[in-house]
Amino acid sequence: MADRTPAPDTPELRERWGSFAWSKANKKTADYHIAKYPDGRQKSAVMPLLDLAQRQVGEETDTQGWLPLPVIEYVAAYIDVPVIRVLEVATFYFMYNMKPVGKYHVQVCGTTPCMLRGSDDIISACKSRGMKMGHVSEDGLWTLTEVECMGNCATAPMVQINDDNYEDLTVERLDAVLDALAKGDTPKSGTQEPGRHTSEPKNGATTLREMVDANHDYRGEY
Repeated sequence: MADRTPAPDTPELRERWGSFAWSKANKKTADYHIAKYPDGRQKSAVMPLLDLAQRQVGEETDTQGWLPLPVIEYVAAYIDVPVIRVLEVATFYFMYNMKPVGKYHVQVCGTTPCMLRGSDDIISACKSRGMKMGHVSEDGLWTLTEVECMGNCATAPMVQINDDNYEDLTVERLDAVLDALAKGDTPKSGTQEPGRHTSEPKNGATTLREMVDANHDYRGEY
């Protein structure tokens, strides 16, 4: 699983990120999130603000983004809460990266449904391309992480890459997605099964058939 410890607090880290501040657009977004909550409850905005900060770091580094300790301190000061409270949130949720990641963060689900459907092969395919768990690849493109269930069990195995999910994967389908990303293209997200739209049965409806073409009312049949 992903290492949840923060990156070491070094002079180099302070020099690079000690002057972090919202961009003009992100300050407007941050204040929008804070304004959702009553006076004195601004700490409730901590999660969207951490996400926003991570995205700004990503924009500045051409990566998926991460949360250096000085950036976490900035968020804490912005909503006037102790740094440890913000750090607790950042280290708990896997959506926040505590160390530098590549341009594309490949998160492979390894929970039972995905494992039974071949997630070990998906991980092996990533490693065959030079990815190592928790490390940035030499070309700066990839970071590989194994994660717990992301809720796409019906279309397993799946990976999340940055903000998109790719489901119904085989090694060949994953390679096609990664090749497209490496070239700067935007591959189709969601299921990679031809003819499948979301998570419906590949061979058509097996229950509630009357609802395929109309909003059929089944209540009288219960």
